[in-house]
Amino acid sequence: MLSVKNFGATGTGEALDTAAIQAAIEAAAETGGVVRFPAGRYLSFSLHLKSGVTLHLDKGAVLIAADPVRHGGQYDLPEDNPFDLYQDFGHSHWRNSLIWAEGAERIAITGEGMIDGEGLTREGPGSQWKKQAGEFPLSMRGLSAEVMAELAPEMSAMQGLGNKAIALKTCRHVTLKDFTIKNGGHFALLATGVEDMEIDSLSLDTNRDGLDIDACCRVTIRRCRVNTPNDDAIVLKSSFALGETRSCEDIIIEDCTVSGYDLGTLLDGTYGRTQDRAPDQDRVTGRIKIGTESNGDFRRIRIRNCRFERSRGLALETVDGGVIEDVVCEDLSLSEITTAPIFFRVGARLRGPEGTTVGAIRDVTLRNLTATDILPDYCALIMGLPESPIQNVTLENVALTYRGGLNPTVVAPFVDDLPGAYPEPSMFGVTPAWGLWARHVEGLELTGLEMATQTPDARPQTLYHGVSLKR
Repeated sequence: MLSVKNFGATGTGEALDTAAIQAAIEAAAETGGVVRFPAGRYLSFSLHLKSGVTLHLDKGAVLIAADPVRHGGQYDLPEDNPFDLYQDFGHSHWRNSLIWAEGAERIAITGEGMIDGEGLTREGPGSQWKKQAGEFPLSMRGLSAEVMAELAPEMSAMQGLGNKAIALKTCRHVTLKDFTIKNGGHFALLATGVEDMEIDSLSLDTNRDGLDIDACCRVTIRRCRVNTPNDDAIVLKSSFALGETRSCEDIIIEDCTVSGYDLGTLLDGTYGRTQDRAPDQDRVTGRIKIGTESNGDFRRIRIRNCRFERSRGLALETVDGGVIEDVVCEDLSLSEITTAPIFFRVGARLRGPEGTTVGAIRDVTLRNLTATDILPDYCALIMGLPESPIQNVTLENVALTYRGGLNPTVVAPFVDDLPGAYPEPSMFGVTPAWGLWARHVEGLELTGLEMATQTPDARPQTLYHGVSLKR
């Protein structure tokens, strides 16, 4: 085990320790070994993690992301990516991060310490796709050009900045265990094309996305606590960032809790509820989601024994041509839900190479789910398209309790299925049903579905269009 202090790291939080930490990583990489961070505060720019190396953060050790403005340095520049057309800047680059690895094997980050993304930015440019259909949620239509420019700056503004705490590209045999991430930037973790990864007992209280698993295989996420009021907590994706359609397969998410409490209040234990809206102008986020980046397929996904607290509900979304199939979600507890408790969506944004066709959702089981204190605006939504109906969905022992209190006068007029829009439950406005609205579904099986409102709601409980029910 190699201590970073033996390589000159000060651990004061004032002097830059980047060179000392990287020297320890290089030494450990020669034979494979552990780089240890004793208790202290380690200020750093980009660190390149190598094969065979474990970074171990002792209790009381804090690895701090330096600020280019205050600390006289910069993060590694974003590498060239000829395949950056179909996803935003953040998904398309890895080296502009506090810790990054590419093609590495047998790597790990462990220990009870913390990664503090103090000097990272959470912003970044949108995709360069010329069509720009479905690039931003419809809820953002009222934002000014100045606000949009702040949320999605120009590419030149990102030079030298870091916008991810941990970024892993095409790595194998990865372990992330026990540590905490505070304010991780655009992504606390972006894992792209990673195989055989174990994520265990992490605590994240972060200012945008939590755990992003993009085109990965054989990943287990368990016993994690992820608070992300501004974006998704645990999200599976299959972008085109590696220049091909790669599937996200054999993923297990279990015994996790996701939430949208005020930023920082998970770590201090106060669980604040002051923030009402996320940057997309819908209510706070913090959910488990499949999508929105969905060029590749999603197969054999298991989500079980998880809690959603003050967050949006479970979302399965394919809009860029991918197929979502063989998904089982069971033993889920949702409370204080800020949009729809369930949102399954096939769309036709088709942000991908020429010839990309509409994807599909099929063979999904949702079993033993209880959701309470649900915002009344949006019921559970299962929304396919006429050309690609959602197929074979089972809701078994699902209990949904909404706040209620609305009436048909507040319902948004239905225009069409909005195939090219960014998928969010709010895309259709206040829904015409209070319990369940399904469109274009073949083989919907409802077993033990219970729905109720805390106060009476004058809208119908359910609405179906183009739906075949299994009896």
